[in-house]
Amino acid sequence: MDIKEIQSLIKFVAKSGASEVKLEMEDIKITIKTGSETPETTFIQTAAPMGVAPQMMTQAPAVPVAAASNETATTEEDSKYITIKSPIIGTFYRKPSPDKPNFAEVGTEVKVGDTVCVIEAMKLFNEIESEISGKVVKVLVDDATPVEFDQPLFLVDPS
Repeated sequence: MDIKEIQSLIKFVAKSGASEVKLEMEDIKITIKTGSETPETTFIQTAAPMGVAPQMMTQAPAVPVAAASNETATTEEDSKYITIKSPIIGTFYRKPSPDKPNFAEVGTEVKVGDTVCVIEAMKLFNEIESEISGKVVKVLVDDATPVEFDQPLFLVDPS
C-alpha cells in the first residue's frame, strides 16, 4: 500500500463520518480514528524480512479543512484562476532553505514543471511542481504551516 492509497483512504474515512476504521493486511496495519474534531491516524508496519525492528510511524493529528469556509472565501474574481493544490499531507515551505529566496512570489511567472514550494512529510522534503503555466496571483498558505491533501496552495492566472 503506497502513500497515495493511504491518503485516499484517510480522505474517504473523513467524508464517511465513521468514527474508527481498522485495516490489517500481511505487511501493514492501519487504524484511523475520527472520534474527535481532528482525525488521528496511526501506521504500524511489521518487521522487514532482514530482521529489522518494527517501525511505528505516527502522523500528527490532521486539522480538517472546512469545505464550506473555502467556498465562501472563493469569490467570483478568483474563479478565473487555476488552483495549485497540495498532493500530500505535510508542512508547507515556500523556500528550499531559510537562507534562500522563495520559490514563487505573487507576480512570479511559472511554467509547467517549475518548483513552487516544498512539503515536508515524514522527514522527506517533496518538491511540488506547477502543472500549469501562468502568473502566481495569490499565495493561500503561510510558510511553515501544516497542509492537508488537496488543500489549495496557490492561485495562478493562466492567461
